[in-house]
Amino acid sequence: MITIISGTNRPASNTLKVAKYYQNTLMAKGLDTSLFSLEDLPDTLIATDLYGKRSVAFEPIQEMVRQTSKFLFIIPEYNGSFPGILKTFIDACDFPDSFYDKRAALVGVSSGKYGNIRGVDHFGGVCSYLHLNVLPLRIHIALVKSELNESGELFKEDTLKFTHQQMDKFIAF
Repeated sequence: MITIISGTNRPASNTLKVAKYYQNTLMAKGLDTSLFSLEDLPDTLIATDLYGKRSVAFEPIQEMVRQTSKFLFIIPEYNGSFPGILKTFIDACDFPDSFYDKRAALVGVSSGKYGNIRGVDHFGGVCSYLHLNVLPLRIHIALVKSELNESGELFKEDTLKFTHQQMDKFIAF
């Protein structure tokens, strides 16, 4: 199973729009995917699901992670890195079973001109520690607001070309 993770809990985020683009494009390529937005994490996550504790609300999320063989992380830039909620999500998942020897692709998004290069690199370090194998082709979508049309879909030719290239490699990965 392939799960796309929208790496922020910010409501109505551009990250979620990019995640939906990836989901729709992968479905058009014949793959069944699920999309998980960190907006859907339990409000009590910090109090109920860290350090070996498990809430009833987090159990289906943990099961989704357990059943996933490939992850596609859409990672927005927060303060020069990736969102703390993404790290908290990773920390809440069972270690090492959740991610060990699975595969991932990383996509950075930012409103600035670098597409979260630093944050994706930081997250790559976390993936290495988890033994989560990362596709070498990482995509960085800079100035994301200008990359999305009125319908919230990516439309620029170069971005479409490179995201399709990444998805094709991810399918074969």
